[in-house]
Amino acid sequence: MAGSTRKKVLLFLMLAMPFPALANEVSPEELERWFSSDEFGPPRYSTGQVNDGILQFLDNKPEKPVHHHRNSLKIYPRSLEDGWVKMDQCHYNMDQIERAEVVFREGRVRELRVVSSRNIERAWVEDNTIQIKGVKIDAQLCLAGWTRALLINEDGSYTLHNGPYMRRFLDGYFPMHVSMDVTFSGTGLKFVDISPVAQDGFKVTQQNDELSYDAWFKGRLKTRINFSADIL
Repeated sequence: MAGSTRKKVLLFLMLAMPFPALANEVSPEELERWFSSDEFGPPRYSTGQVNDGILQFLDNKPEKPVHHHRNSLKIYPRSLEDGWVKMDQCHYNMDQIERAEVVFREGRVRELRVVSSRNIERAWVEDNTIQIKGVKIDAQLCLAGWTRALLINEDGSYTLHNGPYMRRFLDGYFPMHVSMDVTFSGTGLKFVDISPVAQDGFKVTQQNDELSYDAWFKGRLKTRINFSADIL
């Protein structure tokens, strides 16, 4: 039983790159009963909380707090040569759970470090992951590093890729909140467009050399920000 219970805990709280967790909709009592059972299906969720991975932006925000992943990326002039951009991110409204991990794509992150944590027993870097132990109520985790997210296109333009963002358990996807701030001052980059396009549940703001978006969704979110280059 101990082995199967541990497996279910890790499946339940797998965080995908960039980076996310699962649901606050299940009570600690329901989780404990599920962990102690032989059931491999997910614990009970309210009808309509889960989908099959197809991206669905939410016109109305969920009534209960959901995992919020806030990300800031800084593009430097040297990023135009090697694709590496500075990353700072924080996770809020984390689920109360014994073990979790934030997983980054292998080879796409370096100098990863934990900046701060609150109401977490321990958080540490292990290869391309952040391992987390003892997540309590009102937990918060902030980390930093470099991510190779800027693609240099053949025509001389650039694309900043991010995602997939998701809150996933087995075949289910749950509501999530992702916000992103991108700064690219001093690079000569000019914003062209973003995919997906701005819509209800996906607000995009662009001013001078800064771009931000705020997304409320279920499923898998990948974003692409395209830039033209006026190299200084």
